[in-house]
Amino acid sequence: MVPPTALEVPSSTDTQIATFSDKLSVNGVAARRSKAPRISGGVAAHASSDMFKSPGHGKPSAKRWDHRLSEESLAREGSSLKEAAKYLKVPGLISLGGGLPSSQYFPLEHIDIKVPVPPHFSEQETKDFGVVKRIGKQDIAEGKSIYDIHVALNYAQSTGSAQLLRFITEHTEIVHHPPYKDWQCCVSVGSTSALDMAYRMFCTRGEYILTEEYTFSTAAETARPMGVQCKGVKMDEQGLLPSDLDSIISNWDSAAHNGAPKPWLLYTVPSGQNPTGTTQSKQRRKEIYRMAQKHDIYILEDEPYFFLQMQPYTGPNAPDVPPPSSHSAFIDALVPSLLSMDIDGRVMRLDSFAKVIAPGMRIGWITASAQIVERFVRHGEVSTQSPSGASQLILFKLLEETWGHAGYLDWLINIRLEYTKKRDNICYACEKYLPKEVASWIPPMAGMFHWIKIDWQKHPSREGKSMLEIEDEIFHAAIDKGTLTSKGSWFRAEIGNPGNEMFFRTTFAAAPADQVAEAVERFGVALRAVFQLEEVGNDHAQ
Repeated sequence: MVPPTALEVPSSTDTQIATFSDKLSVNGVAARRSKAPRISGGVAAHASSDMFKSPGHGKPSAKRWDHRLSEESLAREGSSLKEAAKYLKVPGLISLGGGLPSSQYFPLEHIDIKVPVPPHFSEQETKDFGVVKRIGKQDIAEGKSIYDIHVALNYAQSTGSAQLLRFITEHTEIVHHPPYKDWQCCVSVGSTSALDMAYRMFCTRGEYILTEEYTFSTAAETARPMGVQCKGVKMDEQGLLPSDLDSIISNWDSAAHNGAPKPWLLYTVPSGQNPTGTTQSKQRRKEIYRMAQKHDIYILEDEPYFFLQMQPYTGPNAPDVPPPSSHSAFIDALVPSLLSMDIDGRVMRLDSFAKVIAPGMRIGWITASAQIVERFVRHGEVSTQSPSGASQLILFKLLEETWGHAGYLDWLINIRLEYTKKRDNICYACEKYLPKEVASWIPPMAGMFHWIKIDWQKHPSREGKSMLEIEDEIFHAAIDKGTLTSKGSWFRAEIGNPGNEMFFRTTFAAAPADQVAEAVERFGVALRAVFQLEEVGNDHAQ
């Protein structure tokens, strides 16, 4: 099987890539592990994805990115204390070197967690049929597990624990199968932390980064104090427009941007984009990757909503689309990631358990070339140190010892179907309650957000009020009616450039279905009042 490529490549390279066909499947994990060395999971044990992934025979190596790394990143050296931890595995060694506290003073003997067993995933089913997993302090020494409190709650390596990193690496290969040889994963303290570290690895004060014109507000707010500004790329119903990306870079005027050089770092959320809910198609992602190759762009692919890709929207009273029939069908139904198209190693993918397990875990991971992961680890050694051992331990018990890869995919399929219901519910409510004279929307394909466009120029006082003033009027009118939404202007990438279109972001993730419907109804009443439209009959919002 030829790995997906975004550009035509020379025949010799194509032939070389085509020789590799060792794509990992869920059913192939056990065989892979049986041939691998026993996992080394002691205190502060060294871990690398190279210990757990395919060797990549026939795949190309990633390009070098020295010319894109910041002076800060290039200057980082390895932590001497972290490096010394590699000697802890020497048999018979008595350590007087590292400042590791003794686990006998950890005031925890065991932790019990009750978790669902596939396919019984609901809260009630978990109460009725879930299993209790006990995590002991000395499970490794007692032969009960390969991970325990004694190891997890001590100091650790910045790559994350070998026990969880193995599962993450295998999962990444099963789903994305990166088409270059020297890719690696590194466990992160969630994607927000990973993004902050990535900016510091790549950005220099006075530069610009490229983002969607409406972007995750935290992504922009993280960059600005570093002296880095965002340049918004125009969007359509499939997200970022490659043609505008090309135009911005091709026609860059440094003088008009305070002497800043052409931007070369792209931050994008391809699936269920926050705030717009747009999802880039496979073809759109290929076109974006082509532009990245043309202009030597490095891509930060932030994908917290990747597995919240939903069933097709069919409208009210239409039959449901059948769910994926197998794990492979589920994976094949996902829009391929930029990572899966990356033959150059020019993508750092940011993954997270926040939206599919729990955000309070503060655990995610990055996937990038070995060079970039090594720089990321060097940064982590002197900042975050390592991801939470308690969180890693709980995830290990859930993902590795209870579900396995098959069970985790079952869970992700379940989440897909649950979020499809939530998306459908808010779309039905919008169709029923919002005044179509001024409000329009496209049902999202993924994520947690529904993006509603408002034709603000139909406001009765449009000649005397600015777009932002009308937006603020709608926002407060909705609050007065009992609904909180988010202003679209909050998510503009460029400060001082509000654009000429008005949007409001709503989320369907948390509130129960009946409350979502009522909130949309109230928002519709607010819109009718602001635009002086005829009221319609309703049951709640008066």
